Amino acid sequence: MNRRAKWLVVGLATIILLSSLTAFYFSIPRSVVRVACVGDSITEGTEYPQDLASMLGSNFNVRNFGVGGSTVSLQSDKPYMNQTNFERAIEFSPDIVVIMLGTNDAYPSRQQGLNNFAKDYEKLIASFQALSEKPKIYLVLPPPIFNGSLGPDNTILVQNIIPLIKQVANETALPLVDANTPLLDHADDFWDGVHPKSKAAKILADEVYDAIRLSIAGWL
Repeated sequence: MNRRAKWLVVGLATIILLSSLTAFYFSIPRSVVRVACVGDSITEGTEYPQDLASMLGSNFNVRNFGVGGSTVSLQSDKPYMNQTNFERAIEFSPDIVVIMLGTNDAYPSRQQGLNNFAKDYEKLIASFQALSEKPKIYLVLPPPIFNGSLGPDNTILVQNIIPLIKQVANETALPLVDANTPLLDHADDFWDGVHPKSKAAKILADEVYDAIRLSIAGWL
């Protein structure tokens, strides 16, 4: 084989090697998975989103879109869907959406909105399902209410709100995360009977993480 032929062979081999390395490099997903935490003050003002971010790691961008006092019900004075953070959550174009609402729908004065609660919740879900990213959506049962002095009532939460959230999860075929049962014996780990302290927030984050970790492989 003459020198020119040898260099041709070497050149072709180099091109093939570089092409293979380039194909391998670009086959590795490099985008960060966007996770939107949607909820009320239990999302906005606690450590749960930060804890979840720590568990998921650097390949995930977890954003807190909680709005204190917000509700599922569109008939209340503060529906989540009417808040700026809802618009920001949509603009975030999430790959995963974790929705934990319902505590503020458990006010005795807001029971007139229960007739449309499921419909309103499904409208909220549909807003995220309409995104081009087709995000994976998780519905979360809110923590127990240990003290009714702030307004929400645990009896209403247990008897009315939680069954409706379960109904919505069933009708939409979406995964349901139970953050209520694991916290039933943790009254001392809540600041005011509604908002979790660090330990309770970590338990909440654990439940959400456990629910979505089986999907992690598909995002990496």
